[in-house]
This record gives sequence, structure tokens and C-alpha cells, in this order.
Amino acid sequence: MTMKIAQVAPLVESVPPRTYGGTERVVSYLTEALVDLGHDVTLFASGDSQTRAQLVPVVQRSLRLDPRRPDWLMWHTVMLDQVFQQAPDFDVVHFHVDFLHYPLVRRCPTPCLTTLHGRLDLPDHVALHRHFREQALVSISQAQRKPLGDACRWLATVHHGVPESLYTFRERPDDYFAFVGRISPEKRVDRAIQLAQAAGVRLRIAAKVDRVDEAYFERAIRPLLDHPLVDYIGEIGEEEKNDFLGGARAVLFPIDWPEPFGLVMIEALACGTPVIAWRCGSVSEVIEHGRTGFVVEDMGQAVEAARRIGEIQRGTCRAAYERRFTARRMAERYVEVYAALGAARLQQGDDSAVESPSIP
Repeated sequence: MTMKIAQVAPLVESVPPRTYGGTERVVSYLTEALVDLGHDVTLFASGDSQTRAQLVPVVQRSLRLDPRRPDWLMWHTVMLDQVFQQAPDFDVVHFHVDFLHYPLVRRCPTPCLTTLHGRLDLPDHVALHRHFREQALVSISQAQRKPLGDACRWLATVHHGVPESLYTFRERPDDYFAFVGRISPEKRVDRAIQLAQAAGVRLRIAAKVDRVDEAYFERAIRPLLDHPLVDYIGEIGEEEKNDFLGGARAVLFPIDWPEPFGLVMIEALACGTPVIAWRCGSVSEVIEHGRTGFVVEDMGQAVEAARRIGEIQRGTCRAAYERRFTARRMAERYVEVYAALGAARLQQGDDSAVESPSIP
């Protein structure tokens, strides 16, 4: 059955982003996969977004790259007003913008779903979600849910997926490790540098530095870059990422925080590249220890994993991606959630506070 679906994206980055931007990239993959499945999709996003869905350009360009530094709260308020004006035209409205819309959802007759993309262990999240307990939520990993426990209404966990055509399987890598993402205290690129040095393998770092992390970068990371095994190339775009990830012997994911998902891990698997990751957040849900990489708990285990990385079959990594983490699979899971949410609304009338069954 064809559905009319609204996707509501953050305005911070375009959809998809030009360079770094996890949430907006996932929204893009989901939107295009839903179009491929034959659904009528409208995307609320910045005007510099690219999509085959119908685009509602809330603001001319993404907020992060606009030199005028627009007020993000003002523009998201404008967007939410536009969304709820048009909500009766849709079968479901799917939000990816944290929680700003929660009070308005209570007054909306159209079924609304929220995917929470960020960490949920920050102060006040429990109180917030107990207050808005009727909100229909999707988590992106089981690990992400833990801080909230039963304080909210989880309908499903839907892992991220990336398009099958986007990343090319590469059977024979070059001789380097790769780090992709942000340079920030919780991402621990310093661990990646230490691991590469201990293993005697070149490390290529493709990462951005947000304004909030500039002081950390200058103080803690820049001095570590002056080493013959370390190559810092800065932020890269989608086109460059395929070769960058595919050419690596392994992608290093040395996080020190409850990562809700970690998109770069499945991007690596799509290229056939195994992952060495610290056991935090969703890592153990994504990486199969000994099959698609190694899940470690300290530097000693990480060094041993680096020495054994050749034991991982790159074809096994690609096969795991194709089985679990394609954009089509993600979209199909969301369609199941949309249908269940709509059915629950029909059964219960407009009483959206009534619990609906979780989707297995």
C-alpha cells in the first residue's frame, strides 16, 4: 500500500550533507529508499538539499554553513509550524529533530513518529520523556534506550542503513588504518593514533573539528599529528569516503561514550573493511566480534586486534552489511512501524496516549 509520508529533518545540514552529518545523511537514505519503494514522500529540510521526494525548503541553505549564523531555534520553529499546517495531508509524519515538536504532536490528528538519533543519558531526558510518555518513538539501537528504560513509548528499534550502490566492495586494501568522523573528546582520535603507532601502521584521519571542539583539538590532538605514521586530511565528502574506507585495512572506532549507532561502522562494512571498536554504546550490536571486526575494551586488546585484522574476511563484512544494514532494509522496517502506528490510531480513535504494541 502506498503511503503519504512526511520526513522532517534538522536544518543544521543539508539532506544529504555536503560533508559530515550523520542524522541528515540517514534521513536522506531513508527518504530516497521510501521513494524507491513507491511511497509519496515529502521532505521538510534546508533548500540546498537534494532529493527525489517533494522538497519543502524551509530555509535557503543549511544553517551550519551559512556565514550569517542564523538562529537555529527560530528556523526550526518556522519549520514545525509548516509541518503541522500540512500534517492532515499525510498518513504519517516522521520527525528526526529531537523533541521540540512533542507538545504539538499532542494536538495533531495525523500519526506522528520520532526517531531519536542522539545520546539519551544526559540530565533531564527521563523527566522529559515521562512527561511526554505518549510520544511514539523509535530507537536506532537497543543500547540507546537504556538510559530511559520504561520512561517512554518505544515502538521499535530500527538500525541505520546505507544504499547498496554507494559503497563498493574492495577485496584488497592498502596499508593503512582509517579514522572518520569528528575530532572531539568522546570520539578519542588520540586512541586511534596511539593504536596505529603501537601496531606500526599508518593512520589516515578524515575528520572535522566543530567550533566547540577547537580548543580541545589545539591542546590535545594537534601535537599528536606530527608523526610519520599520522596523516590528517581533514573533512571529506561522500564521493571521497568510498575510496578512503575501502582502501583501509581496518576502520578504527575508539569511542569513549554511549554511541547511539555509529554510521561509519556500517559504511566500512559495506566496503568490506573490518572495524576495530571499543565496547561502548551500540558497538556490540553492529560489529560481530571475530567476524566483521574486533570489539575491544582496552589498548592491549586493540593492539592484538590490529595484529590479527588479516584474519577477518572482507567478503564476510560486505555480506553482513547486505544482510543487516542496507537502506532498503531500513525503509522496509520503517514502513512496518508506520503501518502499525496508523492501525493503532484507527483502533483507538484519537486517543494517542494508548500504548500500541512494539514491532519486533
